[in-house]
Amino acid sequence: MASDDSLPTLKVLLIGPSGAGKSALLTRYCDDEFDPESSTATIGIDFKIKKLSVRGKAYRLTLFDTAGQERFRTLSTSFYRGAHGVLLVYDVSSRASFLTMERWFDEAEANTGEGVALYLVGAKLDKAETSREVSYEEGQALADAHGALFCEASAKTRENVRKPFCDIVNQIVSTPGLLSGGNQGRTVGTVQVGKDGWYLSGCSC
Repeated sequence: MASDDSLPTLKVLLIGPSGAGKSALLTRYCDDEFDPESSTATIGIDFKIKKLSVRGKAYRLTLFDTAGQERFRTLSTSFYRGAHGVLLVYDVSSRASFLTMERWFDEAEANTGEGVALYLVGAKLDKAETSREVSYEEGQALADAHGALFCEASAKTRENVRKPFCDIVNQIVSTPGLLSGGNQGRTVGTVQVGKDGWYLSGCSC
């Protein structure tokens, strides 16, 4: 059986405004944990690694959680190189959060190769009944305008948490030339991670 080091590596970024719920979504997906008291913004770049199987083939998914604050944008931009997919995350209970997404799409499209997999996620779906400010239809329309997939999810309730990650991996492995580095700006690489940095668990999409 292939070792983890020999598995094809997929690089996926999570981007969006600060406070949109990127870190909570990532932590729920990788560790199945949710801390309602945690409101600390990510500083710079954080990442986790997840091993999953798509269509019977194993992959190593490296997930980079980029800081949403403007002062870290330059640092975040350097991490677009080699990305196979980008999850763009906004907060469904914040109209201001949603209104920044055109800019985030522009940034993702400017810094990645043609054909990169894009996925728009409306986070904090658990707040939809009491404080929704962005409709599902608005999110879907924005995603369609940029050729992206779309869903809403809640890290708090676990609803749809696996969906964007599994869907974007399916899109990546279905895109001709993407895994082989056939498009400019995308290569399959190996991330050097110390033992304390590994977050490995099984997933079947």
